[in-house]
Amino acid sequence: MLTLSDLVGLLPLLIVATTAVLVMLGVAWQRHHGGTAAVTVTGLVLALASLPLASAASSTPPLMALDGLALMGSVLVLVSGLFVAALSQGYLAGYQGPKEEFYLLLLCAVTGALGLVASNHLAILFISLELLSMPLYGMVAYSFRTERSLEAGIKYLILSAAATAFLLFGMALIYARTGQLELAALAAGLAGSPDPWMLGGAVLILVGLGFKLSVMPFHQWTPDVYQGGLAPATTVLATVSKLAVFLVLLRLVLVAPVFKSEWLLILISLLALLSMLGGNLLALFQSNLKRLLGYSSIAHMGYLLVAVIVGGPLAVETTGVYLFTYLVATMGAFGVIMQVSSPFSGEDAAGLHHYRGLFWHSPWLAALMTLSMLSLAGIPLTAGFIGKFYIIALGVEGSRWWLVGGIVIGSVVGLFYYLRVIVTLYLREPGIQKNVTEVGHGRMGELALLIIAASILLLGIYPAPVIDWVAGLTWAA
Repeated sequence: MLTLSDLVGLLPLLIVATTAVLVMLGVAWQRHHGGTAAVTVTGLVLALASLPLASAASSTPPLMALDGLALMGSVLVLVSGLFVAALSQGYLAGYQGPKEEFYLLLLCAVTGALGLVASNHLAILFISLELLSMPLYGMVAYSFRTERSLEAGIKYLILSAAATAFLLFGMALIYARTGQLELAALAAGLAGSPDPWMLGGAVLILVGLGFKLSVMPFHQWTPDVYQGGLAPATTVLATVSKLAVFLVLLRLVLVAPVFKSEWLLILISLLALLSMLGGNLLALFQSNLKRLLGYSSIAHMGYLLVAVIVGGPLAVETTGVYLFTYLVATMGAFGVIMQVSSPFSGEDAAGLHHYRGLFWHSPWLAALMTLSMLSLAGIPLTAGFIGKFYIIALGVEGSRWWLVGGIVIGSVVGLFYYLRVIVTLYLREPGIQKNVTEVGHGRMGELALLIIAASILLLGIYPAPVIDWVAGLTWAA
């Protein structure tokens, strides 16, 4: 039975879930896009403000953990959801069709992500993962009247269902061997040398989570879904979904001994190296910015897997710093796409030719896209450099030299296509016409983009506050 202290610990999740109910009731009563967006943003801000109170709760809710890793994940999830909601308000203003349901799906996905980052039990892990995934099917296919969006939604639904089957089968194998579903009990029950059944279960769970992270070779859905889905839906996939699933994988490796098997770590190392190199090489040939960012995210998940392989307290700190830098850069890139895209056309302005000469028509958006690309490339004085430095330092400390080599080679390859995007922004030819129309977005979106741009610069120049905060949470975990 839940106590008052348990409810306090669940306060952020309860606030977001309650906001989703309020949005649903508001839609049933009277549709108002601006009001729905305002309620969504307010709920997410209140949930973010309640995190200090929840982290100070005297008891832990059943099946969940309120440690430093969960708090860090909750902050990142809520901040990402808040920025997506703010940017979506202006983007969806021109959408021909129901707009308010998108915020309901977003709140449900954020609720699932909050449960996922704090899950300490395989049952709540599965329920939260499905609560995160199911709204994403609707978000990706939201513009279902367009062929690409509907195709992307169906493809993601079918492949995600297959990944869920792998995940459940892996959980079943581990449960059959240990009779436990709680992660702490798994750690005690698997203290000995893991047998083939446990390793098989761990591999199947890795396959299921690998699909959600779109690491190679489970990445086939990524470019098509990124291209076909509306920009706000793709942003949720690239940020909220991936960070929540990655933190779950990190928790499994830190807690359950079967995931620390040398054989399994070698397998994860191969997946990491394949993702680093393959994601960057495939991005070289992309002329669609959303597909390019999809392959780029594959490479970044490969970099992050180094933290899973090395493990230890520094891995949690590295993960927090890297995720923070990855999120602000990704949010900046997709924010620009949302600003220059018009839902009236049915598809986003994602072709690189759409951004040719953007600087001469909208210098502010070109500057933000430049900062985002430089940060994703890991150039000094941007947020991405700090994250890349941390991940390389972790690989060196763990003596994973071939992974460090993969990071360096992948980063060099990635620099080429990131610079190609930047150069396209500043090209100018005689008689060039305006290829992109900047849609009139609301003040919330403009403020969100301004905060993102400032964060990319400040984290690159003075990252100490974020590093100290993440390091403090790590010790508290």
